[in-house]
Amino acid sequence: MAPKRKLSGEARRSAIVALLKTASGPVTGAELAEKTGVSRQVIVQDIALLKARNAPIVATPQGYLWLEAPNPPLVTRVVACRHTPDETERELLLLVDHGVKVVDVIVEHPIYGELRGTLMIQSREDVRRFIEKMRAERATLLSSLTGGLHLHTLQAPDPSRLDRACQALKEAGILVDALAGDDIPLGRL
Repeated sequence: MAPKRKLSGEARRSAIVALLKTASGPVTGAELAEKTGVSRQVIVQDIALLKARNAPIVATPQGYLWLEAPNPPLVTRVVACRHTPDETERELLLLVDHGVKVVDVIVEHPIYGELRGTLMIQSREDVRRFIEKMRAERATLLSSLTGGLHLHTLQAPDPSRLDRACQALKEAGILVDALAGDDIPLGRL
């Protein structure tokens, strides 16, 4: 698709909002740049301005998303997990295969406090792209800062999906269950 005529800043930001609101999934900065006739760097600046105005935009590894409250609201649960880096794909697949969205990953750093990475992974394709990108970039997981210990915010349309997903994580030895006596070092979560 050929780039559109150059828009003023406000008109371009309005177009970005419209594109994100109507998209069926994440939209990359490159796609937004092409559709608005500017560079990706301008899009990054526009997104920052929109977020400063409290626009519900989130940057994910797959692109930008417009987040509005779902109808009906999703059930949210935060779970503690521990695994090695090579078990990441297995963990994510167990979750998405149970119809669960992995919203983020959270670790507690001794200097910076809570560090959160937005994931928005909800399908096998999202997992494949995440793992592929992680390998291509030779990226280090946030959980490497805490010996594999991390939290995930999970969402699903009903609690039974979350229950089944957590049971699968427990059976895989990934879920940290404080009630079962798993040792969580204080100051590291």
